[in-house]
Amino acid sequence: MTDPHLLRTLAPLLAAESKAEAPAAGVDAGDLEQAVWLKLLERLQDDDAPTHPADWLRRAVRAEARRARRAALRERPYPGEEAGDPHDATPESTALTTERRRAVRAAVRRTPGHCPRLLTAMLDPADPTYREIAGELGISQGSLGPMRSRCLGCLRRMLAAEVPAASPRGRVRETDPRIR
Repeated sequence: MTDPHLLRTLAPLLAAESKAEAPAAGVDAGDLEQAVWLKLLERLQDDDAPTHPADWLRRAVRAEARRARRAALRERPYPGEEAGDPHDATPESTALTTERRRAVRAAVRRTPGHCPRLLTAMLDPADPTYREIAGELGISQGSLGPMRSRCLGCLRRMLAAEVPAASPRGRVRETDPRIR
């Protein structure tokens, strides 16, 4: 059960913290504030109310800002692709993007061992932390980095074998002798 007095008391603090953290995170203060409200309301709904709500709120704002910064660092357009409103995309670019994502997801499913589960967890749009991924997979957090490197190397080799490499003059090399 949510306490309306608690929410009214925390509103100015959340607004101030969000306004302070948002510029460095590259997000709108309102978006940051909304994400933290959602986390707080989920905790309150689960009867997992923080014992020190103001301290929890400050930590939650900073954690959400870090998540937004990490997401912004990863979300870069490919060379030749414009970053912008997805509604402005042409049908051709949308189809190519969809096909590229489908190819990567299919290659992830074909990787050996624990790689499909690990890479799928890392591709999760919810952007889980290493601790969350380790808990989900039942492995130690310290082994995630080396395992991730091996899995990404395997995925890179698989995709490189499927996509013909360009020659120095811009023509596609024929890697398969049957292709002539």
